[in-house]
Amino acid sequence: MRRTASHTFGMKTAVSVPDDVFERAERLARTAGRSRSDVYSAALREYVARHEADDVTEAVNRVVEDLGEDAAADEFVQEAARRVLEASEW
Repeated sequence: MRRTASHTFGMKTAVSVPDDVFERAERLARTAGRSRSDVYSAALREYVARHEADDVTEAVNRVVEDLGEDAAADEFVQEAARRVLEASEW
């Protein structure tokens, strides 16, 4: 990554957002005492993190599919899965 004379570190990019989103983000930045870049970076981090969870779900689904129906029908496996899901933070 090439560094330019700036008060921030990271990639600079230009994006287009709808006016209403821009106005709400500006208001949030002002009221929170944060920079616009900080607000947009935080929002993008959260969005990416939420979608990375989809990769985990897909991987689990592949494992279940590879195990076949015998594992899904096993009462022990079902109970263990239920306990894990109940203990997980969603």
